[in-house]
Amino acid sequence: MFEKVLIANRGEIALRIHRACKELGIATVAVHSTADANAMHVRLADESVCIGPPAPKDSYLNIPAIISAAEITGADAIHPGYGFLSENARFAEIVRAHNITFIGPEAEHIRVMGDKIAAKEAMRAVGVPLVPGSDGGVSSMEEARAAADKIGYPVLVKAAAGGGGRGMKIARGPENVVEAVSTAKAEAKAAFGDDTVYLEKYLERPRHIEIQIVADSKGNVVQLGERDCSLQRRHQKVLEEALSPALTQKEREKIGEIARKAIAKLGYLGVGTIEFLYENGEFYFIEMNTRLQVEHPITEQVTRIDLVREQIRIAAGAPLSFAQKDVVFKGHAIECRINAEDPRTFRPSPGEITYFHAAGGPGVRFDSAVYTGYRIPPFYDSMIGKLIVFGDDRAHCLARLRRALGEMALVGVDTTIPLFIRLLDEPDFQKGEYHIHWLEEWLAQ
Repeated sequence: MFEKVLIANRGEIALRIHRACKELGIATVAVHSTADANAMHVRLADESVCIGPPAPKDSYLNIPAIISAAEITGADAIHPGYGFLSENARFAEIVRAHNITFIGPEAEHIRVMGDKIAAKEAMRAVGVPLVPGSDGGVSSMEEARAAADKIGYPVLVKAAAGGGGRGMKIARGPENVVEAVSTAKAEAKAAFGDDTVYLEKYLERPRHIEIQIVADSKGNVVQLGERDCSLQRRHQKVLEEALSPALTQKEREKIGEIARKAIAKLGYLGVGTIEFLYENGEFYFIEMNTRLQVEHPITEQVTRIDLVREQIRIAAGAPLSFAQKDVVFKGHAIECRINAEDPRTFRPSPGEITYFHAAGGPGVRFDSAVYTGYRIPPFYDSMIGKLIVFGDDRAHCLARLRRALGEMALVGVDTTIPLFIRLLDEPDFQKGEYHIHWLEEWLAQ
């Protein structure tokens, strides 16, 4: 097992990793920007190193500074969390070149899955169903029009190196193709430095279903069921459920086994998530995330498996502590992403938290790094915590969620807590009948 792990991240995920390390008897190193000098994970870590000013490019994306921090503290592993450098293949290579263990998959898998076109081809080769689309990137408007005509309208233009909804545009007819492709290419170039785009069929009312997998270096691969991430705004997840209220047990077993076999064929190592669109009983692969997901806690709740602990153990060369036959799903879990934003306009609301009280009681977990007196900096993502609620079934879970949201007290900044309280009164949500466009349509009413 590792003696010391450097946590190359910030906020709640840095604290989550710190806690897992301490339970395994591993010392931790917190790296931080000047804006995060008083962050909770910095306060609790065994050692801390300032790696730069607030801007992410100068700190949390500063590879030389992170490697230097690992070397001067004697860290023998680096955990990237999610976001920042977690899916940067070059970072993984550099870490390993310095004889430090990267707690994540091999660089080759990060690189392939980071390119959406290459990822689709890799998944096609191992039998995963795909959304009908173009054969790779489109290099001209003529090629784009021909591909769109073949696929059938509406079509979705997507950046090959995209993420977070950037470089993604809809063409509902032939007259929209040029504008959609041009805009998507421009956004992709600005955001990712790569203007390659491809086309795929636009599904009108799909759900976003993702399968959690975990694989060790001994050839063991296990799937831990699905999460339903269909409540989204601007392609960003807002609330997630495990297991999905939309799937039958037969569908759940089918897609879980497809994902498990695909990962085994790829020779993947560590935790990862295969994401699908689901409509009319069919699943279509959209992407794979080669890292820990923000929403991993709901899978932990319904399986009682600590994913971060397993991730660290696997990176250290240990086998999985369980087999597929040991995975039993129990109850229902929901996660609400609590953001420091105006609940109506979604405008970020940085500032000092003058009073904070987390919800508690049976079946309630709040993953966060905030505290009374903590100042939320304006330089990073606005998510300040994740409220995770578990119940015997979905109705029980919703009742606990309502109670927990009512207990939360966070004063000094605006938060999205009122949004979730409103959402609980919506009949469609209560019945679990929603899709990836539902939230934006509801908010527009």
